[in-house]
Amino acid sequence: MVYKRILVAVDGSKTSTLAMKEAINLAKNQKAKLRVIYVADEFVVVGEGVPFNFKEYENSIRKYGLHILNKMKFLAKKADISAESGLIENSEHSARIAEIIVQEASAWRANLLVIGTHGRRGFSRLVLGSVAEGVVRIAETPILLIRGKK
Repeated sequence: MVYKRILVAVDGSKTSTLAMKEAINLAKNQKAKLRVIYVADEFVVVGEGVPFNFKEYENSIRKYGLHILNKMKFLAKKADISAESGLIENSEHSARIAEIIVQEASAWRANLLVIGTHGRRGFSRLVLGSVAEGVVRIAETPILLIRGKK
């Protein structure tokens, strides 16, 4: 299959950087458009009486996401690939990160979705969950999972 629109979701981890590098290679090979996204999930639970500046927290999440996107765009530029990017904010917590990624892939009409997976098993997978697993369960777009190095 020829892929013309490749979307890669990143989170700042080494595994997502590996996914970005693979997406870059595919985009170059397939002469495809590349879009990289970062979902800024601003969910936080704060107890009563705990001083917390939520605006400052939101700004730091946005800033971090933009930093990651800039790093990924730099990787693409080094490989002579043009990549567009998008910071998607999940401030209302109306959707899980996996749902947001799938919605973005659909809205952008991606025909391949690339995402890293940490390959956790057992208790850590149960506790931490898996965005990649959630994406695989609900996406209609073909998915390329990139496993992190151990």
